Amino acid sequence: MAEIPTGKTYSGRLTRWQLGAQAERRARRYLEAAGLVFVAANMRVRGGEVDLIMREIHTWVFVEVRYRRGDAFGGAAASVTLHKQRRLLLAAAVWLARRGESLDTSACRFDILAITGCHVEWLVNAFGESGPC
Repeated sequence: MAEIPTGKTYSGRLTRWQLGAQAERRARRYLEAAGLVFVAANMRVRGGEVDLIMREIHTWVFVEVRYRRGDAFGGAAASVTLHKQRRLLLAAAVWLARRGESLDTSACRFDILAITGCHVEWLVNAFGESGPC
């Protein structure tokens, strides 16, 4: 009889995908505890993805979740490059367009929730259409 996989790699360590999913669940709980309302997760379009879409009163909050075990290579927040920001903006624009809205007509912001080891850092309004704030 075949062995049933446990969802872990052969070494017993979680895969990168599993670590990312775990970080996104943690980020969602963190943001909900701060008063944001969950709308969607892992919204993918050709050329981009948004990890979490939340609502704060009348503002759409598009959240990039980053996880790093340690800060030896600059920490989680430092890993959100300009290229990644452009991809997030594209995905958010598509998502809003599907709802009959746009980046110009809707109140929205782009946050980064960076988890480095056990430390959580929430960068509110981390960047926008004109680039990093």
